[in-house]
Amino acid sequence: MSGVIGVYFGVVVTPWKLVGFIGALMFAGRWVVQALATRRAGRPMIPRSFWIISLTGSAMVTSYFIWGKNDSVGVLTNLLPASVALYNLVMDIKANRSSRHA
Repeated sequence: MSGVIGVYFGVVVTPWKLVGFIGALMFAGRWVVQALATRRAGRPMIPRSFWIISLTGSAMVTSYFIWGKNDSVGVLTNLLPASVALYNLVMDIKANRSSRHA
């Protein structure tokens, strides 16, 4: 996974860097999902997909920092947001489960 895919605008793209780029786009794109859900609901809203996209994007970026770049700062930078996203996803699942049984 360390081979060069290409060089675009002076940036050397490797498979791991591509994983990192896609993860970063997902992590940033989750806000588009949140804005669309808010617009649809007519009030501030964070849908479950926001947390799933957060976890997926964070996992991809963290994978890049572990195996593609070997950068402990990048790994640590992604651990807190990923843990908060996981916590919120679990809480959302529990809340929906309890509301169905109430």
